[in-house]
Amino acid sequence: MSEAENMLTINLDGEFVQVPAGINLIEAASLHGKEIPHYCYHPKLSVVGNCRMCLVEMGMPMKDRTTGEPLLDKDGEQKIGWMPKPVIGCGTNVGPGMHVKTDSQEVLDCRNGVMEFLLVNHPLDCPICDQAGECGLQEFALDYGRGYSRFVEEKNVKPKQVDLGPRVMLDDERCILCSRCIRFCQEVADDDVLGFVDRGSHSTLTCYPGKQLENNYSLNTVDICPVGALTSKSFRFSMRAWFLKETPAICTESSVGCNITVSSREGVVHRITPRRNDAVNDTWMPDSGRELFREIEDENRLRTFRVAQKDVSLDEALAVASNFLSKGAVAVVGSGSCSVEEQFLLKKIANYLEAPTFVRGHIGEEDGLLLSADRTPNLRGALATGFISRYPSENLKALGRRISKGEIKTVFSIREDLFEAGLTAEQLKQVQVVYLGTLENQTSRKARVVLPAQTSFERSGSFINQQFRLQKFLQAVPGPSGTLPDLLLLNRLLAELRGVEVPSISLNELWLEINDQKESVLKGQFFETTPLDGVLLDPGKFRSLAYVERKGLHFDLADFKKETKSKSRKTR
Repeated sequence: MSEAENMLTINLDGEFVQVPAGINLIEAASLHGKEIPHYCYHPKLSVVGNCRMCLVEMGMPMKDRTTGEPLLDKDGEQKIGWMPKPVIGCGTNVGPGMHVKTDSQEVLDCRNGVMEFLLVNHPLDCPICDQAGECGLQEFALDYGRGYSRFVEEKNVKPKQVDLGPRVMLDDERCILCSRCIRFCQEVADDDVLGFVDRGSHSTLTCYPGKQLENNYSLNTVDICPVGALTSKSFRFSMRAWFLKETPAICTESSVGCNITVSSREGVVHRITPRRNDAVNDTWMPDSGRELFREIEDENRLRTFRVAQKDVSLDEALAVASNFLSKGAVAVVGSGSCSVEEQFLLKKIANYLEAPTFVRGHIGEEDGLLLSADRTPNLRGALATGFISRYPSENLKALGRRISKGEIKTVFSIREDLFEAGLTAEQLKQVQVVYLGTLENQTSRKARVVLPAQTSFERSGSFINQQFRLQKFLQAVPGPSGTLPDLLLLNRLLAELRGVEVPSISLNELWLEINDQKESVLKGQFFETTPLDGVLLDPGKFRSLAYVERKGLHFDLADFKKETKSKSRKTR
């Protein structure tokens, strides 16, 4: 069915508009700039219709029951048979010729009444509530509420600090019983742990006996809670939402490449939340990925340039590094945590030094959702830029053998602990190490030259995820004083090696150079034109590699190989 055939016409508040068939009234109205307020409805969860906030008037064109012919009014227009009472927008799908009123007086009265009932027992503790500033109850109370309460009886008293699990705290008085958290645990996390007990206004959210909300997706319940009932223990009472600057970024925990929002203030990251991308992560992300920003202030963070374990200036560190690398017999160890742009520059450095390149695969257990077996965000980028030509192993023993044979005298390691990668202390005694990374480790302590790197929150660039989707991330906070983004650092190192002045460089300039490469899967792409939801690339010759990922949300390795083969045939 074509896109045109999949569209139908409805009358929305007196105006005929086209909407996709099969969607509900909330989504249909949203497509045309009209808001139908709601609490329980979530586009990625099942419909329950228990908040009643999305009530609208709905009618259908009337037909003669016998002949099927349209029934006309005195003006010759087809009559509309209106439902006797408002219907819920979340549970009503659009139909041909449907008439919908989202702002009639009856609808506004319904919303006013629902809001009054929701606020009857709700505590007025907005000044101390973490949800203040981004709370649906606040917003809709202002838009559709009456501005005062007629309730003079005592409010129900419920527990204010209920420990649901290691990361989530419940304030039961604020809960409006929308059941989003319950449905998420059942339908997405596949961990049926939450439910309601008691009845009416005494209903309470709780964990089932003997269970806790401790799965690796528990904080998504905080994200989708429309009020301040569920709060993150780590973010609780730490910062007001309206002070936070939001920056789009990509989660670096695995090759899934969850789209995220980094919330910061005055150079400090306070929280990470998922950013909606229906092709990658819907509106979810693992809890473990939310903690990655802790690396910024890690006590083992590398903050200074070092030569022979002594602090030096940037220029001196680069001069010494260049001296070691220029002696020949060099190996360059890259990382799946480097951006596409950084890997391209690393490839240029390796080509100039005529050095072999290595990347270690970081493999973990995948969960079938948003945590893949490949625990790096950009292994595909190393393939696409030509830094490596085949899928890497889980160690660097091949490099170790070349060191043992005396073929390698200097190792330039980027974000990779060589000891963890399988090299022995005896092997590393035979080489000089130049290390670029963010955290102190065995390799940095052994290295002759240490260059401090910046985290993904402190720089901008692009990653290619498991779907071969090119996605960009933007700098959220500045790096430690005196450090440079990896891209600028590598650019200066390359200039030092060549003995030339440091050329100016930007992401856009580098992408012009990337586009000059022959037969590149990145051809035609540019950083500034890459949309925030990414661009799906054709993996070309890389589609048949032995990838470790198997199945997850929006990804199946078998389907990936089948689909990309089909796309490749169509473009020939």
